Amino acid sequence: MPMAAAVLPLPMSLPMPMSLPKKPLPAGLPREWYIAHNRRLKTMRLVIALLDSGVYEPAQAGNRRIRLTAELIGVHPPSDITCRMVRALLAYGR
Repeated sequence: MPMAAAVLPLPMSLPMPMSLPKKPLPAGLPREWYIAHNRRLKTMRLVIALLDSGVYEPAQAGNRRIRLTAELIGVHPPSDITCRMVRALLAYGR
C-alpha cells in the first residue's frame, strides 16, 4: 500500500526578497556607456520576465511580445535594438 505524502501548510504571505542597495554609476564616462549600460539592464529585466512567463525560445519572443512584457513589468517600451538583445540573450542561454 503506497504511503501518502505529507502536506505541509504554506505560509499565507511569503517574505519579499531583499534587494541589494543601489550604488551610483561612475561619473565621467561617455554618454554612450550609460546608454549601453541601461540598455543591458533593461534587457536583463525583460529576459527574466519572459522566462518567468514561459518564453524560452528566441522565436517565441517577437517585438510585440517583448513590448507587452515591458508594459506588464513597468518599463518603457524597448527599442528594436533592445528587442534584438533580448532574443540574443535568450539564444545564448540555450
